[in-house]
Amino acid sequence: MKLYDGGRAPNPRRVRIFVAEKGVTVPTEQVDLGKLEQRSATYKAINPMQRVPALVLDDGTVIAESIAICRYFEALQPDPPLFGRGALDSALIEMWNRRAELHLLFPVAMVFQHLHPAMKIMVDPQVADWGEANKPRVFEFLRFLDGELKDRPYVAGSAFTVADITALVAVDFMRVSKMVVPEDLVHVRRWHEAASSRPSARA
Repeated sequence: MKLYDGGRAPNPRRVRIFVAEKGVTVPTEQVDLGKLEQRSATYKAINPMQRVPALVLDDGTVIAESIAICRYFEALQPDPPLFGRGALDSALIEMWNRRAELHLLFPVAMVFQHLHPAMKIMVDPQVADWGEANKPRVFEFLRFLDGELKDRPYVAGSAFTVADITALVAVDFMRVSKMVVPEDLVHVRRWHEAASSRPSARA
């Protein structure tokens, strides 16, 4: 199999962290997003959606979308269980991962895509008002998350899961979007320091 990676982009990083937590080694090939290699005929033949990451299996099957790839590796390597075990645990982790995606990662991405000058070649037209409109959404969710983290160490409970990976990638991506976690969100900051200290965070 081969993983088509996208460097510093958040979704490829989600997969790299997940795979590192699993202790799995996967051959990779870089897709240079800055050079628009994701739009090349060669890569479009792999993923017509022109997005990274994409996992090509030995039989030629292509799995795209970061969480779909993560679920594939979860099934191959169940331990540690990053999507949970049992109905309730799995549902809570799914809930928090979706919340982290929809209310944190996606809004941060909109800020970056519509306000960062380097994104002009990928996002046309950039709508600055839409980028600005997403900034309050980011901080609103972080305040909500801070209240939740007051009583538990990780986003979805007592263990590190895929929800923490999504949230970690989103918070780290805030830097290139020129946003920082407010100083008074002490529980988010404590969680972020703990998540960032894991070896997988360097993936």
